[in-house]
Amino acid sequence: MTTAASQRSFEIGVDIGGTFTDIVCRETGGAMHVIKVPTTRGDPSEAVIQSIMELRERWGIDATEVKRFAHGTTVATNAVLERKGARVGLITTAGFRDVLEIGRQWRGQVYQIILQPEAPIFLAPRRYRKEVPERMDAAGKILTPLDEEAVVRAADELVKEGIEAIAIAFLFSFKNPVHERQAAELIRARHPDLMLSLSHEVDPAFREYERTVVTAFDAYVKPRVDNYLARLENGLARAGIKAPLQVMQSRGGLATVQVARQRPVRLFLSGPAAGVIGGQIVGASASTDNLITIDVGGTSADIALISRRKPMLRSEGVIAGHSVRVAMVDVTTLGAGGGGIAHLDASGGLRVGPHSAGSEPGPACYGRGGQEATVTDASIVLGYLDPDFFAGGRLKLQPKKAAEAVESRVAKPLGMTTAQAALGIHRVLNTQMAEGIRLVSVRQGIDPRAYALVPLGGAGGIHATALSRELGIRRVVVPRIPGVLAAAGLLAAPTEHEVTSEFATPLKDLDIAALREKLREVDKRAAELIAAEKVKPEDVTISYFADVCYIGQSYNLEIPLHPDDPDPAKRLYRDFLEAHDRIYGHSVESPARMVGVRTVHRAGGSDVLDEMRFAPSDGPKEIGRRDIMVAGEQGFVSAIVYDRDALPKGFTFAGPAIIQQSDTTTLVEPGWSGAVDEAGNLILTCKGE
Repeated sequence: MTTAASQRSFEIGVDIGGTFTDIVCRETGGAMHVIKVPTTRGDPSEAVIQSIMELRERWGIDATEVKRFAHGTTVATNAVLERKGARVGLITTAGFRDVLEIGRQWRGQVYQIILQPEAPIFLAPRRYRKEVPERMDAAGKILTPLDEEAVVRAADELVKEGIEAIAIAFLFSFKNPVHERQAAELIRARHPDLMLSLSHEVDPAFREYERTVVTAFDAYVKPRVDNYLARLENGLARAGIKAPLQVMQSRGGLATVQVARQRPVRLFLSGPAAGVIGGQIVGASASTDNLITIDVGGTSADIALISRRKPMLRSEGVIAGHSVRVAMVDVTTLGAGGGGIAHLDASGGLRVGPHSAGSEPGPACYGRGGQEATVTDASIVLGYLDPDFFAGGRLKLQPKKAAEAVESRVAKPLGMTTAQAALGIHRVLNTQMAEGIRLVSVRQGIDPRAYALVPLGGAGGIHATALSRELGIRRVVVPRIPGVLAAAGLLAAPTEHEVTSEFATPLKDLDIAALREKLREVDKRAAELIAAEKVKPEDVTISYFADVCYIGQSYNLEIPLHPDDPDPAKRLYRDFLEAHDRIYGHSVESPARMVGVRTVHRAGGSDVLDEMRFAPSDGPKEIGRRDIMVAGEQGFVSAIVYDRDALPKGFTFAGPAIIQQSDTTTLVEPGWSGAVDEAGNLILTCKGE
């Protein structure tokens, strides 16, 4: 290897979706390489290893030159969605065996005649729940010592039942975790290979139901996440990559694989969080502060809001309809994507999704045995996609099979032409996604018309102008590499660690000395975590947050905390009232209280990716014409097809047009015009703006 080559260094970001795996490899001070390959559903890590081999073959990138490897994964989320997690046992305080089943007095299906359990009982059915004598009071004082024999007996019985992981959730353990630690030591001594999740480590906060649920979720996904990340680590090692593996967390920061394996519940929405970070970068480059990102892949569509260049965060997420108390980027996920299957319901109405053809067998046009009509098949029929240039030409599509699927599954049963049926599929999907955007924006008192839309993912650009038209949005920002922007976002994400602790007190009685002591305690734990990332202490920035609610209110808001402020309680209360008014539409001058504190230690990260700056190719800008069908037009219309890579800064055009690039395709409907800005973003505006 030459001396020049040995001085090169690369960073790799990998985002694994339900249909495609996206890889972005950037050279320090050099070029950015993009690969998009079908996801290997049996073992998603296989597609990653194959891509590393391709980087070597196509661009001569040696594994030893890779200095950083960042990964966004949907393994934890999919384990819940597909109900393919571990068999979990739950050990609780005597008398609290059924906390998980009792749940909260909440019904998602208000008008359902036959009621079904809505608490996540599947995590640990009753026969896998054991209770042991022990008890703390609300202050953490021991009332009943832990019965060690009962713990051992419960663990042995669960192991005989085939349990793969155990969640331990004792009452008031967040005040005093001694009994949970004692139980864990006893179980590990007898069953060293058994995975454990302790509630005081997973979620040290009050409300036993929420704490028990999130601890059980952690145990449920732990074996699957651990096995997957272990396989990926081993595969990277076999490929010769010695760079540390970092994994995206739900809050939008990276952590070492060791921490990720210890706290897998924090990996929910790992992939979508990276897409939101990518959206932040795009917004900054396009001088746009307020954005709605929609990441449309093959299986799902992820929607998020970015206000004042900051993504919205929430302290409690929803996974598969169940609330999980984990801090995460506020992303709404819909079962709607390019692989979404179109079907007729019992009343004969057209529906799209939530089931997806995925990558295996995939849409009918893949020619891999898929028989159902999907959104991608409809896109082929409507003329939006080039069958010979899908995923950069990696996958050759079969238009005949696409037309046959749409005709047989939708057109004939509804008595319409194949093209009309295909357009109907798109309109149904667009309506679903528009409703999802309204939930993200209007739900929080935000008018989406004041925001720009940023389409991401392999299918985002196809639906961007149609979605904007339905929502009244008049500006669309298409990133330089929208199809793999989540993978690029991984390379701009900071290393981040968050530690929370219970801290309950009315704001009017806030003891500043006690607060600072609590913050020192959580800071110490966070510092230990980020030190494992080989980060210099002087590069770490620290932020504090408090969970605040009105006295008597059930749900709290995360509010920035400034402990060095002359009157931190007064400032916290003022900011709480402002946040409450913004989110819920009202606030009142009523007493409030803190229920917990949080420290976030962050290092690195970037608001830009300099490597995304581009130089247009020397090829022709116009590469052909194609007949397409769009809503509002009678029949097919002729659209110019442009090569995105050849469009220089300042280039302008008008729809109808197709913008083609290796990672995605963008449809520009009639009535829209486009221009390439200084950063290479494609800015689409509705005529008359």
